[in-house]
Amino acid sequence: MGDRIVANKEQQELLKASWQDLAMIHHYDDQIISLGEFDGIPCLAVDVGNEQLSIDEYETISLRGVYLSDNFPLFQTVARAWQWILFRRTHRYCGQCGSAMQQVKWEMATQCFNCNHRCYPRVSPCIIVAIRKGNKILLAQGRAHRDRKMFSTLAGFVESGESLEQAVHREVFEEVGVKIKNLEYFGSQPWPFPHSLMMGYLAEHESGEIEVDGDEIIEAHWYEPSNLPIIPPKISIAGQLIEETLRLIAQQEN
Repeated sequence: MGDRIVANKEQQELLKASWQDLAMIHHYDDQIISLGEFDGIPCLAVDVGNEQLSIDEYETISLRGVYLSDNFPLFQTVARAWQWILFRRTHRYCGQCGSAMQQVKWEMATQCFNCNHRCYPRVSPCIIVAIRKGNKILLAQGRAHRDRKMFSTLAGFVESGESLEQAVHREVFEEVGVKIKNLEYFGSQPWPFPHSLMMGYLAEHESGEIEVDGDEIIEAHWYEPSNLPIIPPKISIAGQLIEETLRLIAQQEN
């Protein structure tokens, strides 16, 4: 419904029901999306647009609400559904000739059968990096995190024509004015807000003093492990990068 997901109020789980339980679902037969399986159960998603479901035992929750439930496998399934739904909503007509687009049956794509233009869901590559300096970690607060008073690692989009590593060095210098060294790939995580793929790195401080850009980053400091601010949960790659950096700091102190 819109950009929200239907869930059971009492059980705090996503809607598990037969189509017969929701009569209006039959109007959306052409919107059913197969997502594979979750816990051995076949998963289907249905985009009902902005229609309101008047069922007492159900409510709607946000994608971020699913993320905060700390069930990452479920979050991945829901995130995949949302990205596919968003793609279909924004690719109803061909960007080349204006004709209606049709769903491709065998892959996640749409195609114009007038000019044969084919589109795939957008994936935006982003880098995210945790930086350590001796026994301290650099954590920053972006404008989006100001209300929640959360501090996190640095991140940014990869620009056309640059490598992931070049993007890390550029973003760090642009946002906090320091140079880094010993860049090491950590891992990746799809991030459906709305269509990013986060590539995570670990790095060490090389030179320079923190000077925030004042635009994306409004505050940044070096923190000791015993005096951390509010940080992202470990379900996120930011939380995992912070956890690994703290482990490396503890390792060097022993």
